[in-house]
Amino acid sequence: MSKHRVVTLVAVALLAVSVLASRLLAAEMSGVMMKDGKMMMMKDGKATGPMKHEMTMGDGTKMMMDGTMKMKDGKEMHMKDGQMMMMDGKMMEGGKAMKMEKKY
Repeated sequence: MSKHRVVTLVAVALLAVSVLASRLLAAEMSGVMMKDGKMMMMKDGKATGPMKHEMTMGDGTKMMMDGTMKMKDGKEMHMKDGQMMMMDGKMMEGGKAMKMEKKY
């Protein structure tokens, strides 16, 4: 096989893997997000509608409809626009995980 074909096959394989990986990541993007001052439900990385009731996430964090989060250890904070909490309780902002800070 020529060197050109090998390089082309590797490039196509890498492109296919990156497309599949982005789809898998979007499928994991389910939770709640603060958008324009309102809490929205997220499914597969897309807003599906307003949050209609409080929720308890996988780590025990309670999410309120006004964006208040009450962690299992008693810490409390309020979500800002663009922040998202995944169903397992991990906070995301701009597609990246973020550290939760205590509200004083």
